[in-house]
Amino acid sequence: MLEVAGVAFTVQPADVDEDAIRATLGDADPMHVARVLARAKAEEVSRRHPGALVIGSDQVLALGRTIYTKSASLVEARAALRSLAGRRHHLHSAVALAIDGAHVWDHLDTAALHMRDVSDAFLDGYLARAGERVCASVGAYELEGLGIQLFESIEGDYFTILGMPLLPLLVELRARGVIAT
Repeated sequence: MLEVAGVAFTVQPADVDEDAIRATLGDADPMHVARVLARAKAEEVSRRHPGALVIGSDQVLALGRTIYTKSASLVEARAALRSLAGRRHHLHSAVALAIDGAHVWDHLDTAALHMRDVSDAFLDGYLARAGERVCASVGAYELEGLGIQLFESIEGDYFTILGMPLLPLLVELRARGVIAT
């Protein structure tokens, strides 16, 4: 997303234990979980790069207060899709900025997605066509691909659905003089 938007950056994976962070948060609101994870990622990378403005982001898929994670197999992906079928769930996407290990800004946005009630035959066909790739996405779908056929309606920002509230980030980067106004 950032590359397409013309923002220069380098990728530095964050060394954070997301499962451990989630465990410390207990039964926290899924929106809070997304925000905490985005901040943790930005802060951790910024400690390794003094003076750099670091962007961290995270996305949490929630059905009510139940948080979904990436599926480890197609069997798990099928179970996740079956539990979401015919129901409305939310994608909470957070982006955070940090400098020298300190959080300096963040933004959270939520999109609501209503998955249609798909048949077992459709689900089997979808998984056969999409393959193991679905295990790389929370919820076992990619809206920019075959996954769009799973949905009845979508409310929310496209970039939030892809995993990062891009427009508010661009506004903040302009305000900080990082990108042209």
